[in-house]
Amino acid sequence: MHAVILAGGYGKRLRPLTDDKPKPLIEIAGKPIIEWQILWLKSFGINSFIVLTGYKWEILIKWLSENEKRLGISTYFSIEEEPLGTGGALKKVKNLLKDENAFIVTNGDIITDLDISQLKLKESIVTISLVPLKSPYGIVETQGDKIVDFKEKPILENYWINAGVYLMSNRVFEYLPDKGDMEKTTFPKLAKESLLTGVKFYNVYWRSIDTIKDIEEASEDLMRMKNRLSADNR
Repeated sequence: MHAVILAGGYGKRLRPLTDDKPKPLIEIAGKPIIEWQILWLKSFGINSFIVLTGYKWEILIKWLSENEKRLGISTYFSIEEEPLGTGGALKKVKNLLKDENAFIVTNGDIITDLDISQLKLKESIVTISLVPLKSPYGIVETQGDKIVDFKEKPILENYWINAGVYLMSNRVFEYLPDKGDMEKTTFPKLAKESLLTGVKFYNVYWRSIDTIKDIEEASEDLMRMKNRLSADNR
């Protein structure tokens, strides 16, 4: 199975870190985002990657080409000479995926450990991974006009967000725009035709890297997880 990584964004909210490199090469706990993604997907037996590039594509392709052997992967690249949106970028590589019954697609700015083997298509064309919404703010609990407790950025388990990890049938190309985001065009159309499903992941690590604060917090999370694993293996 192939995995497609959507890696063409500008990373404007991460400037100045993205002034001289694309967002997937921003380091989190000592590794670029894209390396974390490759290691995660490799743990499910995926060794073949199609990377959809745009901004600073030369630097990303150079890094991947130099690290293919070390990571034990094969990579194919698609370069957007002009922004095509997620839907247009994916449609551009139709010929590379036309013989695949199903393939994984992931946004190039997330770090997660969710279990992609739980994603099944059944009668759908796309299955979306869903994770519970984490409040960006602390929550104040009240009883009447009395404050009784504080919860620091709790998980809101009744609210689900698109995790940016998908299992797709090759039939998706019939629904993709030549230019535009599939989240705004393809997914609503599939939903109306009952061809879109979601799988809820409860106890997983998931983080979208959008700001400097996300880098700092994700780095702390991953170092903490690494130290915990080291302690457990002693």
